[in-house]
Amino acid sequence: MHRIQRRHFCKTAAGALLAAAGCTPRAPIYRGLDLTGGPYRSDFRLTAADGTTGSLDDYAGKYLMLFFGYTQCPDVCPTALTRALEIRQRLGKLRDLVQVVFITVDPERDTPDIVREYVRAFDPAFVGLSGTAAQTAQAAANYRVVFRKVPNGASYSMDHTALTFVVDPRRRVRLAFPHAQPAQDCADDLGKLMRYDGAA
Repeated sequence: MHRIQRRHFCKTAAGALLAAAGCTPRAPIYRGLDLTGGPYRSDFRLTAADGTTGSLDDYAGKYLMLFFGYTQCPDVCPTALTRALEIRQRLGKLRDLVQVVFITVDPERDTPDIVREYVRAFDPAFVGLSGTAAQTAQAAANYRVVFRKVPNGASYSMDHTALTFVVDPRRRVRLAFPHAQPAQDCADDLGKLMRYDGAA
């Protein structure tokens, strides 16, 4: 009985009382990748369609779902953005805490205007960003994202890391959702993270 009462106290008491009692909330177990404390730099400086520079400072108080891709991607990128829409819908009221950001790894073809129209086709609330080759490379390196141009006849495609990253309001990279992870599992993970952080 004593153990049950103490466990209940640890779950429900305020943070100060938890610390005083020596209770530490147990970190959630996620279906996706837990990147907390990993070697990531979360910031980026890229260009939005209105010509302004987009960075993490624009999303204070939000959890970001961040994906690197390109607008001519035949399957992975549209699937990831469709899943991002489903994740937000499955979060219910918590969806207002989440911002989806798409960063192109193909700035040669994907201008800020093109990226904006591309992501708006999935959800008008999604943000699309582009940059110079150097800015794109730096943003990708911050998230340890790999991409490369693959010749395809007279044109080319882009190979790229297919993970959706979650950045918390304190600018920390916390999670990554693999491409095959179902939307419901992603939403469950994000909800767990928000509750653990005290945001929900």
